[in-house]
Amino acid sequence: MNRRKFIVNTGLLTCGANIATGDLFAQENPRATQHADLSDHRIDKVEYVSPKYHYPRLVGRNSKSTHGNRNDGIHGQHHKVNCVKLYTDQGAMGWGSSKKRLKDKDLQETVLGKKVDELIIPEKGISDDAHFSLDPALHDLAGVILNKSVYKMLGAHGPKATSVYSGMIYFDELDAKGKPTSLDKVMKNCQWDYDYGYRQFKVKLGRGKNWYPHDEGLKTDIKIIKMIHDEYGKKGVDILIDANNGYTLQDTIDFLKGVKGVPIYWVEEPFHEDLEKSRALKKWMMANGRENTIYCDGEAKIDYPLVAKLIIEGTLDMHLTDIVNYGFTRWRKLIPFLIKHKAVSSPHAWGNMLKTHYISHLSAGLGNVATIEGVTCISDEIDFGDYKIKDGKLHVSNKPGFGMKLLI
Repeated sequence: MNRRKFIVNTGLLTCGANIATGDLFAQENPRATQHADLSDHRIDKVEYVSPKYHYPRLVGRNSKSTHGNRNDGIHGQHHKVNCVKLYTDQGAMGWGSSKKRLKDKDLQETVLGKKVDELIIPEKGISDDAHFSLDPALHDLAGVILNKSVYKMLGAHGPKATSVYSGMIYFDELDAKGKPTSLDKVMKNCQWDYDYGYRQFKVKLGRGKNWYPHDEGLKTDIKIIKMIHDEYGKKGVDILIDANNGYTLQDTIDFLKGVKGVPIYWVEEPFHEDLEKSRALKKWMMANGRENTIYCDGEAKIDYPLVAKLIIEGTLDMHLTDIVNYGFTRWRKLIPFLIKHKAVSSPHAWGNMLKTHYISHLSAGLGNVATIEGVTCISDEIDFGDYKIKDGKLHVSNKPGFGMKLLI
């Protein structure tokens, strides 16, 4: 059974199947639909804040030698997220993650004084790509004004509960200096995630890229996957693997040979998307018992036209570009494209739980999201809302907008 038949048979494409599958990059009529409630509100204030949050544990390294401003590759534990708050003259406020800050002059010219329905059309998304950095905040604001959750604005075509995986299983056996210790540390973190409610684990691979001698790193990658499968396979846990482009084509094949008999839900970013190498990997997978393993890419330094080509021809089964970096509205346009070509999605969410929750609305609104990246966070400055993980699934909030609050 090929992967496309598997996707269809498991029902991943049934939700959202009635969504129009027009040109992904077609221009939309910016005011195709009128919403009286939105037209009653004008933006009269924009405020930027950077709330603090932290992970439940220190997050270590993946295959890359650096992360952000850190040269040790450690992803850390305590962070801030840039957010924007949009206020209206009628007293409404919406907010969301903002990748960058607009200059005051830009705000004066493009946002302040504008009616909300000039900035966002609930059925389509933001009306001008110039407001890309305000995308989540405008969706939240529209939902608040309309007293409607974002997924309902999108049409509620998908499930209200979607599978969710832990995206926090890194090379946890490496000490502060990057020296290997016991793999029991990885297993301890798997247990924490299982107790939290996750029934899918995404495990980082590619140790031999920067942190181990090549062969020892690959051997350790294989060993930890077998350990996790032995402990959690019988408990119904799916294993997803992500090499962050730390493998070669041959490394990927050798890894999959090494874990023969272990079900692998997906293979993510084994190497940077490449026409011939990606085709070769897919061909090998189809010929060697991995036809039911999803091959996904499109996260780091993305070649969007190539990823689209690989999806159209059936080499890639899933697109996973970031929900904020790519954009919520762009994702709304991308979903119908994926449905058309019998592919699925799982937008990248690493960084913070805001993105995890945004994706739950995309899933409940449009469907076709196979699973959601869970980024467990704790904060005294963000109320992450009433989202719940139960039986391995994330249940979307029904509250207006995205259903989260800033406490600062």
